[in-house]
Amino acid sequence: MSGQKNGGENGRKASGGYSKRGKPRPGTGGYRKDRLEGKGPTPPASQRPGHPAQRAASRAAAAASSRPGQSQRQSPAQRGTDPAQRGNERGDGRGRSEYSRENPAPRGSGEGPEMVAGRNSVVESLRAGIPAMALYVAGRSQDDERVAEAVQLAADSGIAVLEAGLSELDRLTGGAIHQGVALRVRPYDYAHPEDFAERGGLTPPLIVALDGVTDPRNLGAIVRSAAAFGATGVVVPARRSAGVTAGAWKASAGALARLPVARAVNLTRAIEGYKQAGFFVAGLDAAGTVDLREMSIADGPMVLVVGSEGRGLSRVVANACDMLVSIPMVSGNESLNAGIAASIALYEIAGVRARQG
Repeated sequence: MSGQKNGGENGRKASGGYSKRGKPRPGTGGYRKDRLEGKGPTPPASQRPGHPAQRAASRAAAAASSRPGQSQRQSPAQRGTDPAQRGNERGDGRGRSEYSRENPAPRGSGEGPEMVAGRNSVVESLRAGIPAMALYVAGRSQDDERVAEAVQLAADSGIAVLEAGLSELDRLTGGAIHQGVALRVRPYDYAHPEDFAERGGLTPPLIVALDGVTDPRNLGAIVRSAAAFGATGVVVPARRSAGVTAGAWKASAGALARLPVARAVNLTRAIEGYKQAGFFVAGLDAAGTVDLREMSIADGPMVLVVGSEGRGLSRVVANACDMLVSIPMVSGNESLNAGIAASIALYEIAGVRARQG
C-alpha cells in the first residue's frame, strides 16, 4: 500500500534523508553517514571569503609581494628579539650615546588618535587649544547651540569639520554618549628622555619625573606648574602612568604646547642616566628626611621625582634618588595631591635659583 511505501523505515530510506531543496530532513542528525556536521569555529574576518577585511588583506599581500626586495625581508621571529639589532634595522640607532641605549624610549606619537565625545567636552577641548584632526558632527545636531559653537571653534582653528551619521559616531567613539558630536585629537609627539640632559643657557636644567601618576589631570597640572617655574621637561614612564590625553591638555591650560613631555621605557634607568650626566636627583615623598626648604641641590642641574598621591615613590625609584625631601605640614594632615605637591616643590626650587642669581 502507498502508506507502507511512504511511512516507517522504508519511507525514510526511500527519501534519502533530504528534502526537495536538498537540505537534510529532521531526525537524521546522528544516525546516518550523511548526518549533520558543524562548520567548526568561525574564522577571523581576514579569512572569510568575500569579507571586506579579507579583500583588504589580499590587496595588501599583493602589494607587498610586488615591492622589490620583498623576498629578502625577514619576519620578526627571523630577525630575533635583540633591541639593538632591531634599532639598527629601523635606522633609529644611529649616533646614539650610551645613555640613549640604556633608555630606548621612542620619540614620536603615542598610541593613536583619541576621540573626545559629548558637546561640553568637545567645546572645552577646542577652547583649550587641543591639537585636533577633525570634528565629526551629526546632521541635525548642528542646530544645537553648543554644537554650533564647536563647529565655529573648529573652523577658526583650521580643523576639518565632517558630517557623520549616528551609527558612524557610535563606532568612532566606542559606544560613548557623544550627543551627535566628537573630536579626533592628534597623538602627542613625545620627546626622548636624553633630550632634557643637554645643558644650555644660564639656568641649570630642571627635569620633573613622575612615578606612578596615573591621572591625566594631575599630569596636565604638573606640566602647567613645570612650565611656569622654568622646568626643562617632564618625563613619564611608558607603562602604568598617565599619558598626554585630552584631559591632560585641558588641565595644562595650553602648557603642553610649550613644555615637552618624554616617555621612558624604564624610569629608574632614565634617572640613573641623568645622574651619570651630572644631575642630582631629589625624590618628593611624605617620608622624606630632608625638609624641602633645606634642599641643598636646588641651584644645580637636578631631577625632581614626584610619586603618586596614595603610594608615593616606588622602592626602586626611591633608592635611585640622591635624597628624599618632604613638604612640612601640620601633624595629622593627609598627603597633598601630586599636582599641588609638585607645584610647591617647583616654587621652592625657583626661589632658590632666583636668590642665587
